[in-house]
Amino acid sequence: MDVVVTGIGLISCLGSLQSTWSSILQGKSGIRSRQLFEALPAYPLGLINAQPSKIDDLTQKILVDALKDAQLQPPLQECGVAIGSSRSCQATWEKLAPSAPAGELSDSASNWLQILPHQPAMIAGSYIQTTAPVLAPMAACATGIWALARGYELIKTGRCERAIAGAVEAPITPLTLAAFEQMGALASTGCYPFDYKREGLVLGEGGAMFVLETAELAARRQAKIYGRILGFGLTCDAHHVSAPQTVNGSSARAVKQSLERSKLEAKAIDYIQAHGTSTIFNDRHEAQLIQHIFPQQVATSSSKGSIGHTLGASGAISTALTLMALKHSYLLPCVGLRDPQFQLNLVTRAKKTALNHAMCFSFGFGGQNAVITLSK
Repeated sequence: MDVVVTGIGLISCLGSLQSTWSSILQGKSGIRSRQLFEALPAYPLGLINAQPSKIDDLTQKILVDALKDAQLQPPLQECGVAIGSSRSCQATWEKLAPSAPAGELSDSASNWLQILPHQPAMIAGSYIQTTAPVLAPMAACATGIWALARGYELIKTGRCERAIAGAVEAPITPLTLAAFEQMGALASTGCYPFDYKREGLVLGEGGAMFVLETAELAARRQAKIYGRILGFGLTCDAHHVSAPQTVNGSSARAVKQSLERSKLEAKAIDYIQAHGTSTIFNDRHEAQLIQHIFPQQVATSSSKGSIGHTLGASGAISTALTLMALKHSYLLPCVGLRDPQFQLNLVTRAKKTALNHAMCFSFGFGGQNAVITLSK
């Protein structure tokens, strides 16, 4: 049973799916320096509007766009849901915390059932009026691909013929910025994946959702198809709270699992949308991983130089852009890269080329590793 993607909803600091795709092909970035909070300095950020977005608003917008793209309307009572987020409603909790007495929630938190981590999944399930499973995966920066895996499995195991899967993130909050600053992980001027002069990550907001269907259902309703999901690799090495394991560790196993489940060899992969956070550790580890498994110099790039790091939503956004690359036969440039540090086939300009198979990588804190393999 083949699982195909028939609809995509996406929003980033560069706009909608089409706007983001077109802007990245042109080498543009939506990252700008902003000072949003009085107690914190200005940082380069991938902000959608002038002020940080609300998770509920982003979820609703992306969901509606995905359904419209797939030419579907609610109710969809037999459609599964797998929508994840690593931060979810954290911004709301941060606003509530200063006004709460010690050990208590303030009266303004009386709607606490609407600000729990599963809120994006609940919004989606309620909107489409489903009675099928509603799942809310949370796996740090690997959340987006984990959510896709859960949606894929709902279909492959016969629970549903259709599922909506993806992730959404509104992570630009004082606590998140302060935490990454304390770790020394934030960039001061911009995001430059795999570059000698990379400074660190740039936080961005947004997300992507997908309508997944059996190929048979898509054919019956003559739906357009972006691509096919072939397989996943999902591992956790529990090596360190933030640093990746060695190149032969769990991240490599995730890549190999995805290849095996897709019935492909490494040489069949035409393009890798890397995690590419622009941090010292991640980019070095990921470059070594690619060199170790893909000796044929596979084309590689990261979208984070254009839209920033959307944490739990990053894998979903990368998957959407990779499906567009497969559909339109274009390699996406690694925006922000000027002086590569690693011996990789890094794409610096958009290039028209035949693409059949591609992979997306996501590696999160706590050793969460997620890899997806897609085909044209």
